[in-house]
Amino acid sequence: MKGTALITGASSGIGESLARVFASHDFQLIVTARDTSKLVALKNSLDDPDQTQIVTADLSTREGIDHLIANTKKERVDILVNNAGVMQWGNLQDRDTETIDQLIDLNIRALTHLTHHFLEGMIKRSSGKILNIASVAGFQPVPAMGLYAASKAYVLSLTESLSEQMANSGVSVTALCPGITNTPSTEQLISEIPPFIVSSADEVALAGFEALMAGETLCIPGVANKTAVAWAKLQPRSVVRRIGGFVARFAPSQ
Repeated sequence: MKGTALITGASSGIGESLARVFASHDFQLIVTARDTSKLVALKNSLDDPDQTQIVTADLSTREGIDHLIANTKKERVDILVNNAGVMQWGNLQDRDTETIDQLIDLNIRALTHLTHHFLEGMIKRSSGKILNIASVAGFQPVPAMGLYAASKAYVLSLTESLSEQMANSGVSVTALCPGITNTPSTEQLISEIPPFIVSSADEVALAGFEALMAGETLCIPGVANKTAVAWAKLQPRSVVRRIGGFVARFAPSQ
């Protein structure tokens, strides 16, 4: 075995695809999510189920984070994949504070706490990799999903900072920044947009895995996404905001 990869949010979507990619490259897995039945189904579908450990945890809670850390204390985690996250559409003022806190706790707090915990061991061993799932939404304001975009901007900034901080340490930190991806959380959205700008979870996962293994800091899968990010960087922020507002009109209502 090449080592152990801990993957959060592994029960579906990009997380599930990442688990399959790592398993196919001879890694032992620790997979975590809230739904035990989906994790069991994932484990049993792999070629060597005995190489996969399941830890059921709700990482939007402090108790869930502590539970995951406590159940991996005896494991050497060579790769941490912070994939668990939630996407929310709609105006901030229309959200209740409990829903807002859930996004912040899962997209930001859990990722930060897990990175803080596992990074220490990686630094001591002078070896390790962290893959944080950000988004192209982290590069610009997105009025239809401002809180989500802001959370991914945090992930992107933290990842780039840590990547530079860890230079020459033997530890690399990578941000995977997918665009619109065909996952259970985007079913309503992708039904209303052109198929050519939608990536599959498997495509995104493979691109992220390859970038992580190569020690790259940023990975933006897909030509359309790379072009959009490059274009946005060249435009005045006011133009990017207005385009984001126009796109927001087509966002699914919730």
